[in-house]
Amino acid sequence: MTDPYFGLPLLLQTETRHGWLWAYNPAHLTLIHDYVAASLRERAPWYDTRKKMTLLARLPTWIKHAKNRTEILHAIDRIRGQLVAP
Repeated sequence: MTDPYFGLPLLLQTETRHGWLWAYNPAHLTLIHDYVAASLRERAPWYDTRKKMTLLARLPTWIKHAKNRTEILHAIDRIRGQLVAP
């Protein structure tokens, strides 16, 4: 995967059986982790699907499915392991 603006390769990425999971930085990875790990995902009262699309709403459907939660969290752990490794 590459950054769409600069065209540089993204370092925080791993492949799953559903597709590539990637993040721009550790904060982005934490945001995805918290969203996937949440058992209840509520929208803000101002949210309107026709006007506002949040970053999390634009995630691929396979990441949002609860049946893939464990696999996605393991993939996030693999990416975090790359951050700690020299």
